[in-house]
Amino acid sequence: MSDFSGYALLGLCIGFLWGIGCSLAILYSIYLGGYRKAVRDSLAPEKPRRFVEVLKKIQAKQICDAERPLKGATRVP
Repeated sequence: MSDFSGYALLGLCIGFLWGIGCSLAILYSIYLGGYRKAVRDSLAPEKPRRFVEVLKKIQAKQICDAERPLKGATRVP
């Protein structure tokens, strides 16, 4: 264990950080690819089935969230 110098530790840290950085870059490129596809789908004249279903869920959640403060405001402590 005495041969394990500071340079080895530095190399290990740089290698680890390089690996983490590359992994994050790959995940980010996958995320951007999905984002671009979503934008492309939203601009298409005929929307895909999955896009329409997710849009309905989002709109239903927004309506539900908009109604919640109204129900809570009528309470009297």
